[in-house]
Amino acid sequence: MITVGKHYNLEVVKSVHFGFYLDAKNLGEVLLPGKYADNDLAIGDYIDVFLYLDSEDRPVATTETPFAQVGEFAYLRVMATTKVGAFIDWGLEKDILVPFGEQHLPMVTGRSYLVYLYLDKASNRIVASSKVDKFLDDERPHDFKEKQMVKLIIANTTDLGFKAIINNTHWGVLYTNDVHERLSFGQYKEGFIKKIRPDNKIDLTLQGGAGERSKHALLIEKKLNENDGFLPAHDKSDPVKISELFGISKGAFKKALGILYKQKVIMIEKEGIRLVKK
Repeated sequence: MITVGKHYNLEVVKSVHFGFYLDAKNLGEVLLPGKYADNDLAIGDYIDVFLYLDSEDRPVATTETPFAQVGEFAYLRVMATTKVGAFIDWGLEKDILVPFGEQHLPMVTGRSYLVYLYLDKASNRIVASSKVDKFLDDERPHDFKEKQMVKLIIANTTDLGFKAIINNTHWGVLYTNDVHERLSFGQYKEGFIKKIRPDNKIDLTLQGGAGERSKHALLIEKKLNENDGFLPAHDKSDPVKISELFGISKGAFKKALGILYKQKVIMIEKEGIRLVKK
């Protein structure tokens, strides 16, 4: 079933002077305003669009991409506060309402908050909530596997490190000793499942297995090419310096160096590493 708040690939079924109508199945024909359509768009073509409600609460299509869709979390800025709640910018012309009852703390114009987008059952409007915990059920079964790559949103800090939202469904923890770069609230990152504990809690890492080590090797090679083939860092360098240069841990750096050295991509010298001339 097609709903507002999601992306779809829809067929053009009618052309009018102010745009095109698309076949949105159960929603009927939905307008794509002409300003969002290419000049060569024609009846019978399929086009990728996002569906939402216009100012009169009618389904409408756009080729613009919002910062998040229904069922996702995002870190969004408050544009205005009114007697019905706060309105936040999600990347489209019409801002989204965060009702007072869905605000974890009273929102302030100009500040950004982590929110969840959902369809209000009563009005079928797209709204948002900053009460994110109620949309993350850690008791719900999951099929995550160790070393699996996942998408993360950095949510907040704890005594252990950082809490992150995994694939918009579950909480996970990035421990301080596994983080070797600056992270900020609301930041999107790719990470990996490090461990699934007996209580079903999930530990995360930003460094994965062999595939990630290859990624680090490519990063180091790229940095060398950008710096005339030499960088003042090697396996004996200070971890802080390595983090500043490459944004990775010393352990990950040493493993990547090993790959590059065995493949005869680099030489390890007293003052640093150098690309082997081909």
